[in-house]
Amino acid sequence: MASRALGSAPTSTLRVFETTCTITVEQSSDHFHAHVELPQEIEMEPGDKVRVQGDPISIPFGSKQVFERTATVTRAGPVVRILTRLAAYFDLAELYEVSFNAGRIK
Repeated sequence: MASRALGSAPTSTLRVFETTCTITVEQSSDHFHAHVELPQEIEMEPGDKVRVQGDPISIPFGSKQVFERTATVTRAGPVVRILTRLAAYFDLAELYEVSFNAGRIK
């Protein structure tokens, strides 16, 4: 699927552009999720944002549905990209827990 760019420049140099996307929504006792998939040629990088256009999606309990929508992708600048990578590193580091107990945990 080709992206539809705002303006006449190629999408790789644009900061903001529109593209199609597929949204899979499932609401059941086993799964409760919504996934947005962009075309394969669009690679997301740290700090980039995706905003899906259209009305809110609501499906009945126990069902799974797939929707086609338009999404607006906003590319992050170099500073935001670096700050996002740095913040992600420290967020990941918070998950590490090291314990120096003298005895065994019971």
